[in-house]
Amino acid sequence: MTRLIPPLQRIVITGGPGAGKTALLNDLMARGHTVVKESARAIIQDRRCRGLDARPSPLQFAQDILQKDIEKYELTYPGARLAFFDRSIFDALGMLNEISPLSLTDLSNWIVQYPYHRTAFFLPPWREIYQNDEERDQTFAEAVDVYVFLKRWYIQCGFDIADVPALPVAERCNFVLKVIEKSDDEI
Repeated sequence: MTRLIPPLQRIVITGGPGAGKTALLNDLMARGHTVVKESARAIIQDRRCRGLDARPSPLQFAQDILQKDIEKYELTYPGARLAFFDRSIFDALGMLNEISPLSLTDLSNWIVQYPYHRTAFFLPPWREIYQNDEERDQTFAEAVDVYVFLKRWYIQCGFDIADVPALPVAERCNFVLKVIEKSDDEI
């Protein structure tokens, strides 16, 4: 009997800035999982290296992020079973939708063309660990706004939402993996 190899599942880890996404993703990587890093941070770093303002206009920033996110999506290693994304194409689409609303047809096309695991993992704002850095210039209140906005947007895009509890990193990682395993069992 031939056993089918499960298809690659792209899993979104998102939420507001400074909620612990990078630490969680680093732990997942240490456990042998494929991790795809956030595009916005790389764009900001590149712009600074070139002597430009950290962020272009909101429209240009969203378009740049979307372009990088599509490239990363398409280059995800196909031999992996799970690939964890620090944000996704849908974060950038949410930014673009705020500037110029997408039609339901366009949104449906994006959902079909770039599928992710049905559960998106959200890291809620966590004041005790929030810190600004060279690329994270938002206030904590702005981080909360981003979280609320993204959560609404992902629900609108048809994702199930799993809020990752404010726990030590290893326990957060275990939580994510258990939810994925449980949802895979339900298929």
